[in-house]
Amino acid sequence: MPATLEQGLAPAASRHSYRVALGFDFGQVRIGVAIGEGVTGSARPLGTLSNRPRGPDWDAIGQLLATWQPEILVVGVPRHADDSANKMTEAALRFSRQLHGRFRLPVATIDERLSSWEAGQQMQASATKRRRTKISLDAGAAAIILESWFNQQRSPGECAMSNS
Repeated sequence: MPATLEQGLAPAASRHSYRVALGFDFGQVRIGVAIGEGVTGSARPLGTLSNRPRGPDWDAIGQLLATWQPEILVVGVPRHADDSANKMTEAALRFSRQLHGRFRLPVATIDERLSSWEAGQQMQASATKRRRTKISLDAGAAAIILESWFNQQRSPGECAMSNS
């Protein structure tokens, strides 16, 4: 699934080079967060935020935005292997709409299938002996989501961005 700017979430733009982006791996309990730099297309995990029964920790997200001042937010949207929606698909899309509504920044979504698996593989291959926790896995998945989005931005014809 190509990366998209969710309908009505951002001004129309064909290709825009974003210098700083925040990536989110949305989950029912935790939301992994990563910071990325558009020139290099690289991202690094920042940590996780709680996603409580009453919703995400919007104050913590606001603090991250104030600290890092991203130009765009990127949310991973999970889907089944056949591209059909699953129970988390609409929740992640709702989160992306809420991000835009609260903070008035462009929000892009990208298919995040296998990002957590890939983050786990990278952690296992890592030479460091850091503690492998679900928290670092979620933040690692957010970094993979963001790097995937940067890569699609660089690939002509693969990234569809719209606000129609």
